Order: sequence, then C-alpha cells, then structure tokens
Amino acid sequence: MSGGIDEQATRELLVAFAASLYARGFSVGSAGNISVRLDDGYLITPTNSSFGRLRAGQISRLDTNFAHVGGEKPSKEVFMHRAFYTVRPDCGAVVHLHSTMATAVGCLADADAERPIPPLTPYFVMRVGRTLPLVRYFRPGDPEMEPAIAAAAKGARAVLLANHGPVVSGRTLTDAVYAAEELEEAAKLYLLLRTANPRQLTEAQVDDLLTTFR
Repeated sequence: MSGGIDEQATRELLVAFAASLYARGFSVGSAGNISVRLDDGYLITPTNSSFGRLRAGQISRLDTNFAHVGGEKPSKEVFMHRAFYTVRPDCGAVVHLHSTMATAVGCLADADAERPIPPLTPYFVMRVGRTLPLVRYFRPGDPEMEPAIAAAAKGARAVLLANHGPVVSGRTLTDAVYAAEELEEAAKLYLLLRTANPRQLTEAQVDDLLTTFR
C-alpha cells in the first residue's frame, strides 16, 4: 500500500489494461508506455517491454523526482510522462501508444496543428477535450520533446506526436486508457470521412459537452 493508493492493485490493473490494448492491436512489439501517479512516486512500464507479456513485478517504480528506485529499467520516454504530470496537477495517469489510426493522422502533411482530429463525436470531446495539439516531430527518446509536450499539455489533456503517436492523460488510469481508445476510434472515423465533408459538432455543442461532463 502506498498512502491512499493500493500499489499492488494498481500494478495489476495496469497489466490488465496493457494486455487488453495489446490484444486489440493498439500496441505492437514493445511499442508504447503507460504510467500512473502514486502518493509517493510513479509506476511506469519498463523499457523494451511488451504490453502483451507484462508482469506486475516488472513495472518500474520511480520516486517523486522521477528517479528509478525499483523494478526493471523504466521506459526511455519517462520525460514524455513527466511533461504531463508537471503541468497538469489533475493528471493521474498517462498512456502513450503507437496506435495505427492516430499515428496515421499524425503523419498527414496537412494536419491541423491545434485540431488534427475534428470534433465528430461527443465521446471524443468528453474524453479527450476541445483540442489535441500536434507536437512537431522529434526523434524517439529525444529529451527536447519534453518542453514541447509540456507547453502543449498546459491547455490539453492529450497531444499527438507528429509521425509517432498519441500521448493521453487522465485523472485515473482507467480514464487515460478510455481516452486513448476513444482517440483511436475518432482518428479512424476522421480518416474514413476525410474526403466526405462530414458534419462536425459546433463550438456551442462542444462547450455544452465540456460544461456538462467535467
């Protein structure tokens, strides 16, 4: 037990969500990483680990300064998660995926920098928010990505990394996973409808959703 959070239960939930994401193709190979805020530190998936073969005891433990204090060596993209935790006090978990459709949108040369995926459905707005900033391309593991993500995350629950994939935050691990799943489905819808002039939610409808479902 870590303060008010049951660390072992959190580890097991993280493993279950990771396996589910892997089984449904949201993550392949050793791609992606997941972290959770504890009362006295953080949990994060280890470097080069597979979501489909993760064990609770493998998960890396970080202290409040993000230093590695237990478990296997953490993901090389710890900084990506730290960017969200630092600028969003409400952030309790972060999910980074290389999910196909969202990554495809991030590869479009004409993607909108503030709204690469338009508000087509209420659940995308409710779970991801008004904006999804597109962060310019950085080499994977490049620490210069951290300030760019942090700047974008100040006003957004999630960002889309150009040619790389989404990084999604949530108040809880469950919230973050659900938001990442909803983002992928929204990206799929957008790509299906991109040439069809789809009806988007209006700004008034977006405002209503964000006010009603805080």
